Amino acid sequence: MRLTELFAESGVDPDACEGDPNITALSADSRAAKPGSMHVCMPSGRTDTHHYAESAAKAGAIAVLSYSREGYESLRGRFPGTALIEADRYPDALWRIARAFHQQPGMAMKMVGITGTNGKTTTAWLLYQALMKLSGPSVYLGTIGFHLPGAVREAANTTPFPVELFQMLADARDSGAESLVMEVSSHALAERRADGCDFDIGIFTNLTQDHLDFHGTMEAYEQAKWRLFSDLPDESCKPFTAVLNTDDPVGANWASAFQGSLLTYGFESGDVRGRRLQTRLSSLEMAIHYGKDEAVVHAGLGGSFNAWNILSSVAGLVALGYPLANAAEALASAKAAPGRFESVKNHAGIEILVDYAHTPDALEKLLLAAKELTTGRLIAVFGCGGDRDPDKRPKMAAAVSKIADLTIITSDNPRTEDPEKILNQVEKGIAPGAEYKRISDRAEAVAAAIAASQAGDTVVVAGKGHENYQIIGTTKTHMDDRELIRDALGARA
Repeated sequence: MRLTELFAESGVDPDACEGDPNITALSADSRAAKPGSMHVCMPSGRTDTHHYAESAAKAGAIAVLSYSREGYESLRGRFPGTALIEADRYPDALWRIARAFHQQPGMAMKMVGITGTNGKTTTAWLLYQALMKLSGPSVYLGTIGFHLPGAVREAANTTPFPVELFQMLADARDSGAESLVMEVSSHALAERRADGCDFDIGIFTNLTQDHLDFHGTMEAYEQAKWRLFSDLPDESCKPFTAVLNTDDPVGANWASAFQGSLLTYGFESGDVRGRRLQTRLSSLEMAIHYGKDEAVVHAGLGGSFNAWNILSSVAGLVALGYPLANAAEALASAKAAPGRFESVKNHAGIEILVDYAHTPDALEKLLLAAKELTTGRLIAVFGCGGDRDPDKRPKMAAAVSKIADLTIITSDNPRTEDPEKILNQVEKGIAPGAEYKRISDRAEAVAAAIAASQAGDTVVVAGKGHENYQIIGTTKTHMDDRELIRDALGARA
């Protein structure tokens, strides 16, 4: 596609443009540039990324997109034969160019976007499995990777940046997928990574404290989430339906303000209404009402909080046009997402669960769900990530220590912070009189939890879930909570 054609199809009017080459690929990483590609300089708070244009040009990039007048001027005349473009309204231009280059891949599939503090991954994973049964080949994109028909790839971000994201959407379309379900993070919404995605529906799960290190305030955090239901539908070429949890105060407020097609859900309110029937550690049963219809879902994942994820998924399927009975049947064989209320089998008579919960609200719901199904003691291991919202650290400790019989605080991904300083902040939230241990080394902390448990107890290791690494400083090393648990069980035997 020639550069002028790309601008015409995308609706982008560049502030400056020199050259009109034929573009055969897009790259946002100079190491991925190749002959015929347009290299886009991505804004960064850490460095002037225009510096990488030279290596992209050497790799064969025949066009460079600059995000500022200063960057454009710094590159002029440096790479003869390489087209140079400036677009001041950069975030808007970038998604428009990426969507047009890949010929609007979202138009060829049913597209579902899910946002909220908790439940995004499990809801997306359940919908992905259900849609494979209901509509054929489907794709999941989110925290646990990029799952295409017959292939799985890692994803660097829950929601990738536009160049990578639209390439993924095009790959999904070209794989023959009928549906794509993706998590849409608040970071991505604030940074306009998901703009231009042609969603058929957007699902809101809930809003509780998280990511204030990035957003600053709960109001800004909420506003970022709201963009999925306000700004993005305006950019889409499809009709859009909002699917909102109206038991959540934020969802209820949004429902009253939303002007388009709307479907609400909840246990106390909403168009799609749930009622819990039976809950176990590995399964649950619930009745769901919609209009005059009722269906019972027998799900292969446990814990009372997962009833919310089932309900969100059913509401999403109903919004896509599936009858309630078909939605319930499709979810009956769905499994929990890796690292979400995931059971680690053993011969010691101990229930051991691994979960990704890493906010005060998610931890509270997780542990209450485990507590009500435990005959013995509840032992919880958790940590708090470094270089992330420090305000939630004591709140997480308070939530855990008020419910667990034994709390073990440890390291998560300390990143560039001192692990002991993180634990000092966590420790301040421990409830008065609560039994707890402080063990910085995560492997030792998990081993201590297993050693302290006996038949009838439940051990919950929270915070990392599916992750198989730990980040200390800037170094990522292999570490998997499930492996740490199995090692501890072996040592115990």
